[in-house]
Amino acid sequence: MRALITNDDGIDSPGVRILAQVAVAAGLDVTVAAPNGERSGTSAMMSALEAGGRLLVEERKLDGLEDVPTVAVQATPAMIAFIGLHGGFGGRPDIVLAGINRGPNLGRAILHSGTVGAALTGASAGLPAMAFSLAADASVHWDTAETVTARALEWFLGRTESLGHTVPSVVINVNVPDRPQAQVRGLRAARLESYGAAKVTVGELHEGYVPVSFAQIGQGSPDSDWTLVRDGWATVTAVHGIGETTEVDLGTLPAGGF
Repeated sequence: MRALITNDDGIDSPGVRILAQVAVAAGLDVTVAAPNGERSGTSAMMSALEAGGRLLVEERKLDGLEDVPTVAVQATPAMIAFIGLHGGFGGRPDIVLAGINRGPNLGRAILHSGTVGAALTGASAGLPAMAFSLAADASVHWDTAETVTARALEWFLGRTESLGHTVPSVVINVNVPDRPQAQVRGLRAARLESYGAAKVTVGELHEGYVPVSFAQIGQGSPDSDWTLVRDGWATVTAVHGIGETTEVDLGTLPAGGF
């Protein structure tokens, strides 16, 4: 099974190397294609630095993964996933793995995440896709992230094999609390918090600026990803990507031509 691994923190982030190590240990045929620098907050933006119609890449080596094909790409994570889906990095992958992100990807604010955006790009093409995050901006416990990621990936690969590719446009979003392994209570299914781990206050428009401030959520919903991670659980959330819905009644559309 061929895996494309990318992230939004860049090729030099410890998270992408750890995810690649986990994927290799799981028996996947791994290719790493990650941005050449920080691309956080880019969502599913399709952007790249091109020269004469060429996507710029640089071959790299990751410590301990010298035999794994690795390139640093001057592009956003979603663009990298898109190019990978079309065989740009050595054949079409069977699965897209994104991360391990430095910082949380919780709540509906994952809309803005480059890590989740790359996974959604893969899922929208009908591939199994996962996004992994170590849920602290000043991430420390990468060993915990590695252990939880390995457990979650093992579960997902088994689940994918049993179901087949029957759930397109779905990303499995995993968040790991940044604490020692012994303090992680286990894996829990979670729903998305209403927006994210921060409450935003936007003031009135002044001449030349709008005042914006951020504050930590005081109390999230009991079964949300934000609350469960705060309480020491690693969370697993199935996130639906692009697709039509039958839950909205469109009523009667205007008749006739234009």
